[in-house]
Amino acid sequence: MLDILHRIGITSSPDKVYAALTTVDGLASWWTEETEGDAEVGGVIRFRFEAGGFDMKVLEVRPAQRVLWEVVGGPEEWIGTHVSFDLKQEDGFTIVLFRHEGWKEPVEFMYHCSTKWATFLMSLKNLLETGKGEPAPHDVKISNWH
Repeated sequence: MLDILHRIGITSSPDKVYAALTTVDGLASWWTEETEGDAEVGGVIRFRFEAGGFDMKVLEVRPAQRVLWEVVGGPEEWIGTHVSFDLKQEDGFTIVLFRHEGWKEPVEFMYHCSTKWATFLMSLKNLLETGKGEPAPHDVKISNWH
């Protein structure tokens, strides 16, 4: 199995970062405006984009520390993979250790998703540091897959 890994520092509190990762309004402010569902453990959050969407089952939430989802709907390559955000405070930053784990093989779509996750993590950083993220459909387009 293969994983997409990213690390980003955000000059905001772990509590505020956590809220942006665990509320529908927070998620819609940095990932995609078309976000709905239940962000509690056991709930499913639905994220929609121009080119499709993803359904994430919330497996774990630990305030200001960790968020873990399982992909239960979306492209075949994503089904059964896990997305996690681990948070820690370090030198005035909240460090976000991001992982999208469980890819079966390094298909071209994985390369695309790795870059898109990086752009959306920058959107999260911008949201928390400036008050304005770049969620879809206002995100950086990197190819014909968006």
